[in-house]
Amino acid sequence: MERGKPVTVALIGAGHRGLIYSEYALRHPNELRVVAVAEPNEERRNRFRDKFGLAEERCFENWDALLGQPRLADAVMICTQDRQHFEPTMKALKAGYHVLLEKPMSPDPEQCLEMGRQAEEAGRLLTICHVLRYSPFFQTIKQLLDEGRIGRLMSIQHNENVAYWHQAHSFVRGNWRNTAQSSPMILAKSCHDLDLLHWLAGSECLSVASYGSLSHFRPEFAPPGAPKRCLDGCPVEDRCVYYAPNIYLHADYGWLQAVSSPDPSYEARYRALLDGPYGRCVYHCDNDVVDHQVVSMEFANEVTAVFTMTAFTEQCSRTLKLMGTSGEIRASMETNEIELRRFGSGRRELIALTDSGGLDGHGGGDHRLVRDFVRAVSRYGEYESATSAQASVHSHLMAFAAERSRLEKRMVSLSEYMH
Repeated sequence: MERGKPVTVALIGAGHRGLIYSEYALRHPNELRVVAVAEPNEERRNRFRDKFGLAEERCFENWDALLGQPRLADAVMICTQDRQHFEPTMKALKAGYHVLLEKPMSPDPEQCLEMGRQAEEAGRLLTICHVLRYSPFFQTIKQLLDEGRIGRLMSIQHNENVAYWHQAHSFVRGNWRNTAQSSPMILAKSCHDLDLLHWLAGSECLSVASYGSLSHFRPEFAPPGAPKRCLDGCPVEDRCVYYAPNIYLHADYGWLQAVSSPDPSYEARYRALLDGPYGRCVYHCDNDVVDHQVVSMEFANEVTAVFTMTAFTEQCSRTLKLMGTSGEIRASMETNEIELRRFGSGRRELIALTDSGGLDGHGGGDHRLVRDFVRAVSRYGEYESATSAQASVHSHLMAFAAERSRLEKRMVSLSEYMH
């Protein structure tokens, strides 16, 4: 592409994540320009068309129609559901597009490997949306490790505190509640975290062992008399923290409410609770993904790590402890603080991160990801994306191995996925 001109991009899937990434073009029109969209939902498609001023002939009902045209842009952003990633990615790469792909790459390990191979064969970028790598919080932790501030890294404890309300919204009522329809929890939610552990450890993972289950959001734990839908006269509506009207019908219209109903009016949101997925009792859904899981990992450089994912927290956040031969790091993404302690010093160094541009969107990672992708496209061949497919496939295989370990109740070697 010509230097100095904005990168052009077509969006496939104009849902919540697609809108977030596309916003970068509105903030930085000299760097990125959206020129087309493929979205089967007519209301979403039209709203996106109007927001970005697209011509009608650049708005398509599906990705096949968009990719069937002569190449319309330098790149595509693919933000469809988990099981709808593989085909458009393969076709886009073959058509000569660079690709920014929402995580996870695919719920099938062979498809992940095949997409990575296709990107190399096509000579195109395939960047995975592991947005947390780009946040100032994790960038700072990585820098401290690389500078040897705690000596040689030995062990990592990493907690993903999903939060009871986020679990209920996304993984009990929402799109990622069912493995057959999306992917296992360790892949859908926590491939971010396994990617971080692989990156922070600085080495390939050799083996994993994992335990976990769906222990709480099951019919036998429903309050006595609780109906299938919250609006059908629930006897505990005044004290249930999952009572849908209290979550989706209050005056605020944030991302939870927008996912439940694209129309912000009270009437539309009420109708969505009457017959949509977000109006269901959390104990009477078709969910099967785990609500807590632990993964133990061994890396080739002798670093060991333990990862815990749990729904049963108040805040949606991540907390870490990284232990080295001469010090330790304790970090909380919720407070955006990193504490460094050197052995024998009797002192602690507190790093409180601030960002004049705001830390919204995965701690500031969302738009930094897009900025990095735009840079990689505009300087293709000179600059490598931090979350290329080559870097991301391994952490996906870690997730597949963890799920196999959980189900088969055995330690799983990553070599089982290498061929």
